[in-house]
Amino acid sequence: MKRILILLAVLGLTPAAPASLAAQDFSAHWHDGHAELDGYRLTVSRYGEDRAGYAVMIFVTEPFSESKKVKVNDHTKNPEDTFDALKLNLIRDFQTGIYDYNTMVSVFSRTSDFEPVKISFTSAEWCGHVYTELLFDKTKIQVQNNSYFEDESGTRIVPRPENLVSEDNLFILLRGLRGDYLKPGESKKVDYLPGVFYSRLAHKTAGVVAATISRRKGNERVTVPAGEFDTMVYDVSADGRNGVFHIEAAYPHRIVRWELAPDVRGELTGTKRLQYWRLNKEGGEEYLKELGLPAPVK
Repeated sequence: MKRILILLAVLGLTPAAPASLAAQDFSAHWHDGHAELDGYRLTVSRYGEDRAGYAVMIFVTEPFSESKKVKVNDHTKNPEDTFDALKLNLIRDFQTGIYDYNTMVSVFSRTSDFEPVKISFTSAEWCGHVYTELLFDKTKIQVQNNSYFEDESGTRIVPRPENLVSEDNLFILLRGLRGDYLKPGESKKVDYLPGVFYSRLAHKTAGVVAATISRRKGNERVTVPAGEFDTMVYDVSADGRNGVFHIEAAYPHRIVRWELAPDVRGELTGTKRLQYWRLNKEGGEEYLKELGLPAPVK
């Protein structure tokens, strides 16, 4: 067994974590120097039609600056200003007729309580660029939007309710990486900030709405391109929109399938733990196959 573990470490891989790990030690899994990469088959409703595409979720911990709201180069220089963050980069790419959309949401949450501190969003398509940044503090959210559309650029301050849940942060929060977000059969009402991807496609400004988040009483077996999984199921209802998250019951509770009506749904095609930033040489693209993602055209 020891030889197997050594070989996996050399290859940049890690064995599956035990189901009880969340209760034992968050750091044992998330501070091992690797990132979790999850590939998805994506469907996006755009211009009245369903569009096929792909998505990637990249989860990794990194030191983060409280004052600068960026990753720090050396966490020892100013430890009072530095905290441990779990970053999610969620890439969604899809085609609409002759042109494509290339989008990414970055979510930075404290690993102590998984409260968001920063969310940024980019969208690039043939009509132009959009960049949005949300900075969170205890009482407000500063929203900076830069768009090629008239009247969509500027800075807004959105009051932050005490029990705020961000849609973009659901991909971290509902995983229950330090313990269940809700127990089976539980439900809670929250103030809810719709996701930046949805707001961009719907051309809506950021604003808090009422929502209900519920966990179904029993687990469900689901089959996706990556295989068959026993999953916890969360339902989200917010301002006429409904969402369903199927989350792997065993640790690390990967997101197996999700749907956020009316615009997007995804199904897991593959998952790996890798030091992906080291795989930038010719041949590194071979790992895309293990994530179920399309290989680049050569």
